[in-house]
Amino acid sequence: MRDLASCLSDHAVQVSDTSCSSYKNINPCIISAPSIQNSVTCLYRSILKQMTMTLTWSRTASSHALTISFDDDPSATFKITSNSRLFRKSKGSKSLHLRSSSKIDLFWDLSTARYHPGPEPHDGFYLAVVVDSALGLLLGDKAAPHQFGTSANNKLALVSRQEHLSGSAVYSTKARFSEGGGAHDVWIRCGGGEMEQNPILWVCVDKKTVMKVRKVQWNFRGNQTIFVDGMLVDLLWDVHDWFYNNNPDSGCAVFMFKARSTGLDSTTFWMHHHNNSHHRHHLDFSFMICACKN
Repeated sequence: MRDLASCLSDHAVQVSDTSCSSYKNINPCIISAPSIQNSVTCLYRSILKQMTMTLTWSRTASSHALTISFDDDPSATFKITSNSRLFRKSKGSKSLHLRSSSKIDLFWDLSTARYHPGPEPHDGFYLAVVVDSALGLLLGDKAAPHQFGTSANNKLALVSRQEHLSGSAVYSTKARFSEGGGAHDVWIRCGGGEMEQNPILWVCVDKKTVMKVRKVQWNFRGNQTIFVDGMLVDLLWDVHDWFYNNNPDSGCAVFMFKARSTGLDSTTFWMHHHNNSHHRHHLDFSFMICACKN
């Protein structure tokens, strides 16, 4: 795999005008039936404490679910579904005690949440996480920080977001490539070519084709560099399982967008991302899409 520094001069793509309508080869990214978003997993890390929180919104044909876990501790996992009594309550709360001796207080109101197509609430809800009497995280639009009577000095920072999609060879989502950054339309298609013998991988951001890989069945892993929101973003892909899974109707492809840290190339990043025990004061953000055929 090429070092991203060498890719920069040859292949970096600027994505700066989100209203641009003059672009080439966009049709392959927007035709066909849309994919289905099955789950969204967000990883948060405490700025002050050695603590992580994983929050997963998921859905099935009949229900929605929320799962929260801390520090990979099975005893500190909390789950509610739309079929449960807790989910239907107008308001709820739950206290958890971690092995690190920290106390977690959860407060939520999902009774009027609106979900739109995906598993993640769009509005009409709140979820608050209080760590040792300090507000760490507040999601939603139905509550303000002062309602919990705590200081906000133990912030839980978002360090990664992973979306799991299925259903077709065209995947679309809205993505932020940094915490607090603007939302961008992302389209991914894996297919096409001459009678499907030479499939092409397309990635589009804000109606611009930022990557096009021909004969992707042979170029199933790689990286590209793009500019978004004034940042250098590494785009890495692995579609090996998509083409070479034993079951032709199965298989997944993984795409990762990572705002580049100074001096961090793509190979270093893959090693860094999978080293979950490595904690740093500077928390980088990554966005991952796991796209499956079914």
